[in-house]
Amino acid sequence: MDVELQIIKHLARAPHPTVGIIDEYCAEYKDLFKEVRNYECFKYLHLGIISTIKRKSLPEIAKVVSINSAQSLHHFIANSD
Repeated sequence: MDVELQIIKHLARAPHPTVGIIDEYCAEYKDLFKEVRNYECFKYLHLGIISTIKRKSLPEIAKVVSINSAQSLHHFIANSD
């Protein structure tokens, strides 16, 4: 679907895919999240936890999952209900 049309109709975009097993596992919890960004952070944290990095800090996880900043991961954890 056209991005402009999504914005006009206020439709949620599809989450970015990660690794198949992570996507399958996290799909069970998708309905718990109101925003796609929160769902993506949930998936990124799972991906970071099972990764081979030595330090499982948010900045290191952000690097592994190729997001620019760990800030979105921090906000997801800090502001979760």
